[in-house]
Amino acid sequence: MVTPATRSFTEVEYLAVEHASETKHEFVAGVIVAMAPARPPHNMLAASATMALGGLVGPRDCVVMSSDQRVHVPSTRLYAYPDVTVACGERRYDDGEPPSLLNPTVLVEVTSDTTEEYDRGTKFLHYQGIESLREYLVISHRELRVFHHRRLDTGQWLLTELAGADASVELPTLGGSIALQSLYAKVALDEGRRG
Repeated sequence: MVTPATRSFTEVEYLAVEHASETKHEFVAGVIVAMAPARPPHNMLAASATMALGGLVGPRDCVVMSSDQRVHVPSTRLYAYPDVTVACGERRYDDGEPPSLLNPTVLVEVTSDTTEEYDRGTKFLHYQGIESLREYLVISHRELRVFHHRRLDTGQWLLTELAGADASVELPTLGGSIALQSLYAKVALDEGRRG
């Protein structure tokens, strides 16, 4: 992400800026944040997660969406573009243009040098405000490591950290698992870096 301006905006102003812009922006606590272009490993991991989740969805009444699908959390006023979104059952949207999804079931973020702390911290706190959200994955851009957050029946969140080529992420909501080895296959984590 690019360093945001300090002026506070309303949601209406954000949506107007976003509608007129050729680049994507997230909206966090009154701040419009331009999204920086991603590095090749980030893009590969997001695509790999999309394919893996698509395989798990199978005949279920779920769809997998790319990072172009904006998600809105009304309770915290967050507008974000997760790297991968899974929505099951009837999908609900706000009245924005384009519309933002209100009821994702699974969200995935791939970290970057500038978003890692945010993805694992504040952004997850926002995402917890989505009643329909059952699982949240944070995929590391540094090493074979995934942080899996799962909402329990009590409403509490269980964090499982998985690492290494032999590990697999169990996704009870989708009735399957994703092996880290397949998720990170063909991904050179330093690809595209200078020096």
